[in-house]
Amino acid sequence: MTPDDRKYTKTHEWVRIEEDIAIVGISDHAQDALGDITFVEFPDIGQSVEAHDECAVIESVKAASDLCAPLSGIIKEINDVLADSPERINQDPYDDGWIFRLANIDVSDLEELMDASQYEAMLNENAE
Repeated sequence: MTPDDRKYTKTHEWVRIEEDIAIVGISDHAQDALGDITFVEFPDIGQSVEAHDECAVIESVKAASDLCAPLSGIIKEINDVLADSPERINQDPYDDGWIFRLANIDVSDLEELMDASQYEAMLNENAE
């Protein structure tokens, strides 16, 4: 089930807003497609990112995949737990498997993103 408390990108990132901070991760679909995740290359704390910019890399037994920022902002925090336990993304992509948090976000970027039902519809279209 795709959580409906966040927005999604066409490249399978999710973003959830808590107060003025954006929490970013990848969808269950993305982690499943990647397979066993072995490493996360994080963006630098304090780094400024623009919406759609590649800002991190997720490596798995199958491939390396770029992670794009769903919103413009500044990297406030990374999920340090993933440095030693990147498999957390596979186990819990929507909670413990978050990847980074953004501050100074541009909330107008949210208008370009999909809600859960739109994201699921895109996945279903791509599966056909």
